[in-house]
Amino acid sequence: MSSVLITGASKGIGRAIAIELAGRGHRVIATARRPETLADLPVDQRLRLDVTDQESVDAAIREAGEIDVVVSNAGESVRAPLESVPLDEVARLFELNTLGALRVVQGVLPAMRERGSGRLVFVSSIQGRMVLPMIGPYGATKWALEALAETLAIETGHFGIQVSLVQPGAVSSGGGERAKVHLKDNDPYSALYQELPVLRGEVVTPEAVAATVADTIEQPEPPLRIPAGAPAKQVLEARKVAPEDKPFLAVPLNW
Repeated sequence: MSSVLITGASKGIGRAIAIELAGRGHRVIATARRPETLADLPVDQRLRLDVTDQESVDAAIREAGEIDVVVSNAGESVRAPLESVPLDEVARLFELNTLGALRVVQGVLPAMRERGSGRLVFVSSIQGRMVLPMIGPYGATKWALEALAETLAIETGHFGIQVSLVQPGAVSSGGGERAKVHLKDNDPYSALYQELPVLRGEVVTPEAVAATVADTIEQPEPPLRIPAGAPAKQVLEARKVAPEDKPFLAVPLNW
């Protein structure tokens, strides 16, 4: 069984991944900015790790001991039109969703490279390969994450390190409900915001995504990209065959 460090394990997908992997007998190191939120998880270690803080990352990696797998899950979203989204919110999302993932990877890669083995599993999104209006900043962080992960697959595969991107669509994790919404009174984009439930499509559970992550970790030769659930697979297949000369939407938009 593998020793797996999970970022953002306090709720939603990260919590479900911790429970799923522990149930399969893996040594799970669950991490979160507030480790007290991990108290009820059936895992081997519960550590404080803030992916935006280099000292926090370094301390958690030291305390974790040998790490076979990193599941990079920590992330947040926001709801706003690009015309008016606060740029400090966009910067915050990149720091958390994208640079935070790279910060943790930089911490574990030297030991993995020396051993000649290791796995990096990134919880991405269908929005790493397509866009949804009003969630553009989140999508941009996931497109960037996918670029980093694919680069890592090329650079570190030489050293025996495997890289995978798990791509869910809409998940009933509460992340969408927790996302900050930046809309003014009588905002010209309010009608578009109302279209979001239809655009996000069919919802899957955090447990379904967790099972996909666990299956990926246990595969001898996992693919680079793995859709999590039938809805994600259908949307990403449609995106592959869609013409490149116009924006892609999985469903018609009343806008």
